[in-house]
Amino acid sequence: QVQPVESGGGLVQAGGSLRLSCVVSGSMFSINGMGWYRQAPGKQRELVAHITRGGHTNYADSAKGRFTISRDNAKNTVYLQMSSLKPGDTAVYYCNAEFQYSVTWGQGTQVTVSS
Repeated sequence: QVQPVESGGGLVQAGGSLRLSCVVSGSMFSINGMGWYRQAPGKQRELVAHITRGGHTNYADSAKGRFTISRDNAKNTVYLQMSSLKPGDTAVYYCNAEFQYSVTWGQGTQVTVSS
C-alpha cells in the first residue's frame, strides 16, 4: 500500500520559510491527487493545498500567495513551499494520497512559527 511520509517541519520565526516534503512509497501512477492539510490544537483538520495528477493546483485562501505545492513524479515526492510564515500557520501538517476508492494519510510533521 502506498504510504505518504512527511518531513521538513520545524521551528521558524514569523516571516521565515520552510519546505515540506511528502515521499510516497511505491509508484504515484495510481494516485489521482495529493493534498497538504494542517491541524492546529483544538481545531479541525483543514485543506492547505492540493495538486491533481495533471498538475492542477488549488489553495486555501490562507495559503494563496504564500504557499506553493508541487510534485516530482520521478522522486515520488510532493512539496509544500511555505513562505512569509505567520504564527497562525502553526500546526501539524499532513500529506495525503487520493486513490479511486480510498485515501491514505501520513503521520504528519509539526510546523511551529514563533512571533
